[in-house]
Amino acid sequence: MPNVYFLGIDTGTNSSKGALMDEEGRIVALHTVHHEMTNPKPGHYEHDADEDWWGDFCRISNALLENTGIDPQDIKAVGISALGADCLPVDENCRPLRKAILYGIDARATDEIAQLTEMYGEEQILKWYGRPLGSSDVMPKILWIKNKEPEVYEKTYKFLTGSSFITAKLTGNYVVDRFLGLASFNPLYDPDTRQPVPEYCAPVCRPDQLASIQESADIAGYITKEAAKETGLSEGTPVITGTDDSGAEAISCGVVEPGKMMLQVGSSVYMILGTEHLVDDERLWREQFIVPGLCDISAGTNTAGSLTKWYRDNIFPDALAIESMGGRNAYEIMMDQVITIPPGSDGLVTLPYFAGERTPINDSLARGMVFGLTLSHTREHMYRSALEAVGYSIRQQIRIMETHPDAKVDRIIAVGGGALNPLWMQIITDILGKPVSTPLNTVGACFGDCLMAALGVRYPGFEDYPSLTRYIRAGRTYEPDPENHRIYSEYQKIYDELYEQTKESAHRLSELASLKN
Repeated sequence: MPNVYFLGIDTGTNSSKGALMDEEGRIVALHTVHHEMTNPKPGHYEHDADEDWWGDFCRISNALLENTGIDPQDIKAVGISALGADCLPVDENCRPLRKAILYGIDARATDEIAQLTEMYGEEQILKWYGRPLGSSDVMPKILWIKNKEPEVYEKTYKFLTGSSFITAKLTGNYVVDRFLGLASFNPLYDPDTRQPVPEYCAPVCRPDQLASIQESADIAGYITKEAAKETGLSEGTPVITGTDDSGAEAISCGVVEPGKMMLQVGSSVYMILGTEHLVDDERLWREQFIVPGLCDISAGTNTAGSLTKWYRDNIFPDALAIESMGGRNAYEIMMDQVITIPPGSDGLVTLPYFAGERTPINDSLARGMVFGLTLSHTREHMYRSALEAVGYSIRQQIRIMETHPDAKVDRIIAVGGGALNPLWMQIITDILGKPVSTPLNTVGACFGDCLMAALGVRYPGFEDYPSLTRYIRAGRTYEPDPENHRIYSEYQKIYDELYEQTKESAHRLSELASLKN
């Protein structure tokens, strides 16, 4: 019997990861590479698409083939996902014309958000999005390039997001999946015809500057001769359209029906809850999900792993130095004393808005805060408070979701790098007061990419999305401690109040910082 494998590669904020999966859904090899996110100005976050996206893909695919000795011809399909939705202008040869403007963490287009809101009116914006226009939307990012970098705009052949760029490099075709196209590029595509709408595109771009919409598991094209040389893959290998990293990660943990929630704890937090119908709430997002016929309500916290990384680099440099000399992992060292600190961090509450915030406040000018400091607090108290802050944010958003009858949370599955930290998972579970499970396979989005790649070529056993759950094996379940939940509920009240009580001062600080720059 011939060997059959599927390749999935996911590009994230700080790293990219690839996996090879066999026909039984088993991961046979993994490879990860790291890259840096640049922050050239306050509110500006970027990647070098050639180096960080395409370069990572090539490094990972070649490494997986070399490390396993697998014949490239045995790889029957390639699935990709990438952080989204980003804005990358490319020329006719798919060469980036500037660095990629990243997803909702990038808040440069505040003027364009105001411009578009005034142009279309708040009522029309709410009809399109179910919420105000925000930093997670691509339309204002494109308009920012048109307004601020007209020379780049004039040379732009296509405006792509991360998955679109990698797919184009692999196949020569410009596509975006329906999930991203109808949500993040809204209202530039008609939801029924899936074609660009000329009158809505007119203020920001030409219709021909947009990619074509396909389903995530549809075949986008086939590996070209040039791409085969760079990636080590076989020319002619099918490549699916792919999707964003959060969507792929949701598939990897079984969000294929209403009531299932993915809790992605990576550089940021992203939550996707399957629903039967679109649920409108101005504080959150809603989309038609990757799975045909399934909708979702979702939310995003800008900092999670990026906040722990900030603590590592700036507050625990000694731990980083030990790791750099071949010692223990810096994050493990940072957790040594955190476990001894009680829930509530002895009276500390952190607002994790170190990069502004997406839902539920949708405020790019929000600022981070460590509230309640005394001379008795240590850096470990501050670090635990940061971990707790992520939990408070998650609980705040789930409570909003559960106010809607069609947004019932039956099961929470945590994935991402944060899900590998047992103490952090227990903190989040205690704050939520709900069980939180982790899958046995914690690979994440690249596993979802493998599953959708298999689905895309209609391999036996992968006829539809629900069948994919056969390949998702249960791992650990964290149960909430009732007393810790009671304590955290009191701190949650303070967390919920702090932003409203300080947002005007935070806005003034942001304005002062922007004047300096």
